[in-house]
Amino acid sequence: MVEAKVGETNMAESPTIVLVHGAWADATGWEPEIRALQERGYSVIGFGNPLRDLAGDAAYLADFLRTLNGPIVLVGHSYGGNVISVAAIGNEQVKALVYINGWMCDVGESQQELLEKFEGSLVGPSIRPVPFTNPDGSEGADLYLAADAFPAAFAADVDPKTAAVMAAAQRPYAAAAFAATPSAPPAWKTLPCWYLLGTDDKAIPPALQRFMAERGNATIVEVPASHVSFVSQPDAATQIILQAVEATAAD
Repeated sequence: MVEAKVGETNMAESPTIVLVHGAWADATGWEPEIRALQERGYSVIGFGNPLRDLAGDAAYLADFLRTLNGPIVLVGHSYGGNVISVAAIGNEQVKALVYINGWMCDVGESQQELLEKFEGSLVGPSIRPVPFTNPDGSEGADLYLAADAFPAAFAADVDPKTAAVMAAAQRPYAAAAFAATPSAPPAWKTLPCWYLLGTDDKAIPPALQRFMAERGNATIVEVPASHVSFVSQPDAATQIILQAVEATAAD
């Protein structure tokens, strides 16, 4: 019998790791983590989060998760944290939730409501709304971060050229998703959680991150990073994902 080395995995027993991006981003931002986890033998999926509405986005992810076999570890950045919290409800395959500077809203609690309780976010003044018309004729609005405000609010510790590319390629975040609230008890109330807390985050204030992580009984790891710690500190993000995987491997 050959024993696996630390950081390696038996493919027959290992979970699928699903990485869910948040607002103003896409799955390509997870490239360093995907590479590092694949090199360790894990099956990894960078999920395309629609960023349209929490209920719909979570249902879309939940449907996808039901197509997977075996255990699952869900990882969510920013708004992706709310999406994984709702999508995992009732899915016994999901063994752990990992939040990377992530939202962990409770029932009836919006991101805006929490931001009003904790000072320090630069997101509000940086938002540029763009109206659109839905197929049914109703009106909506997409939220973008102004290009000149993007680095300070979102990616202050990313090199300026990379931050400029991120600003140019940002995915629109529907106002409906920003304002939405979980309608059922989120999965962080029952599943083991890990939280990578960016101490230099200017989008979700560190104190707000800590408040959410502590009430969710998450294992907290602090890192000196902006809101996109998964871009600026990919090793830290990879390591906390591995912590969650290894701690729940026997479940």
